[in-house]
Amino acid sequence: MRGLRTVVTAAAVAVMAAGGLAGAAAAAQASDAGAGACQPGTLKVTTTDAGRSQAGMNHAGTYLKVQNTGDETCAIKGYAGLALEGAGHTALNTEVRHGDTYFAKDPGARTVTLKPGGVAYADLVWTHTGADPAPAKYLQVSPTGSNSHSVVPLEDDVDNGTLSLTAWSAKLPTAG
Repeated sequence: MRGLRTVVTAAAVAVMAAGGLAGAAAAAQASDAGAGACQPGTLKVTTTDAGRSQAGMNHAGTYLKVQNTGDETCAIKGYAGLALEGAGHTALNTEVRHGDTYFAKDPGARTVTLKPGGVAYADLVWTHTGADPAPAKYLQVSPTGSNSHSVVPLEDDVDNGTLSLTAWSAKLPTAG
């Protein structure tokens, strides 16, 4: 796998965003796309299998789907912020690897413009062999890397708390 490696906890996601990194990213997104950056509260994140199985060789995966629920066209770019949560929404150490996953090629950090109701996808993959498992129950997803996030169910033992993630794309990331 190529790409950036980060280690975070749920608390660290909020700290990074409070430090102003999200604001700079949002400004860059707005200028790249011609549309304003998507604002907190206008994006809804869910998971979907999109009719495709992502299981094999101790790998499991799902697609993250983000939808613009606002009234204005907006833009996102890059990779979602992620943090695993255990039972009772306790923070679990999380390592996120950006780039290709076991099931899909990374489309790269490009601006994706979302009209009202529009969607974008990212591929999310992990292994579950029992190697230092993080007993995940939930996943925090920050579509723009800000501290505004959604929490979605993710009930699996995630080896070493390590997730692999592609960048957002206007279409489903695939192996080809």
